[in-house]
Amino acid sequence: MEKMKKSTILVAAALAVMSLSANAQKAYEGTRFLDNWYVGVKGGVTTPTAHSAFWRNMRAETGIELGKQITPVLGVSFEGLTGINTSMSKTAFDDLNLGLLGKINLNNLFCGYNGQPRLFEVEGIAGFGWGHDFMNSGYGSDLSYMVSRFGASFNFNLGEEKAWAVNIRPAIVYRMDGDRAQVLNVNKSKIEILAGVTYRFASSNGKHYMTIQKPYNQAEVNSLNESINALRAENARKEEALSAKEAENARLAKELTDLKNAPKEVQTIVQNTHSKSLESVVTFRQGKTAISADQVPNVERIATYMKNNPKSTVSIKGYASPEGSAEVNARVAQQRADAVKNMLISKYKISASRIKAEGQGVGDMFSEPDWNRVSIATLNEAE
Repeated sequence: MEKMKKSTILVAAALAVMSLSANAQKAYEGTRFLDNWYVGVKGGVTTPTAHSAFWRNMRAETGIELGKQITPVLGVSFEGLTGINTSMSKTAFDDLNLGLLGKINLNNLFCGYNGQPRLFEVEGIAGFGWGHDFMNSGYGSDLSYMVSRFGASFNFNLGEEKAWAVNIRPAIVYRMDGDRAQVLNVNKSKIEILAGVTYRFASSNGKHYMTIQKPYNQAEVNSLNESINALRAENARKEEALSAKEAENARLAKELTDLKNAPKEVQTIVQNTHSKSLESVVTFRQGKTAISADQVPNVERIATYMKNNPKSTVSIKGYASPEGSAEVNARVAQQRADAVKNMLISKYKISASRIKAEGQGVGDMFSEPDWNRVSIATLNEAE
């Protein structure tokens, strides 16, 4: 019996070490203290293992459980069970069991954890606790003792979120009172067969179970670092350009301030107001003193100027070509000057007081004699 006890302890220790080793190989999310807690209710039957009729001595049992999954492999729970009165108990219950259980998920231990509970999983269970029998006074006093429990739990995880589970748990429970040789005595044991429902509370990762942290990709990290460095370099270039612009703005602002504060230079412009003389030439046919239609624009040019310059005056001098006598040429020259004057007065309404017309006889301004049959109007601006 002592060898059996030592073997059991060694097996439990080995499984615990294996579970911790497997857990250390991966990083998980949802492992805070308040994560991965669950609560369960269960009911079933219990019956003595030996020296009793299996079915006739069977009685009902019910209880509750509060537990925590520490790693995907290792879990612990606190459990309270009570048997329904079918024997010598003085209360509605035969006995009370309060225990601490350790659980090892065999699927995750041997097959690895894939990031969420499987549809069907098996757990190995071992634990110890306190037991108490409620006895009628005719059968002696109440009894308290230590118990140990070994079994398995067959779990069916339901739904997409895996928040609920239905489990079936067979176990053998040893009553550990008496001397050391009686600690794991089958004659002082009972068989439990329980079925229950478990609800897993949501964890900090938003799931009802642990999830595996995504391992980082070194190539992706390197790419991100390169992007960050490129952004930093671009930011440095922009800051340098901004500094240059700020310096340029400061320089321009200083120049503007200097210009505003600079003494004003007064530039004196002296304008020459001396009068100007403008000429317009009106030509005539030989022996004619009337202004032909093609020469009217030259007269109108004189009139336009005088209208735009009301203080201006005009001096008209008429000329003749050398043909004919001097007397005739003098008369023709005067008539040609008067023709221009009269058109300015009658057609363009220029005041006669602003017009002076004189005949000059034979002209010699031009080398060709015929070119001298003209009236030359000289316009004078008022001073």
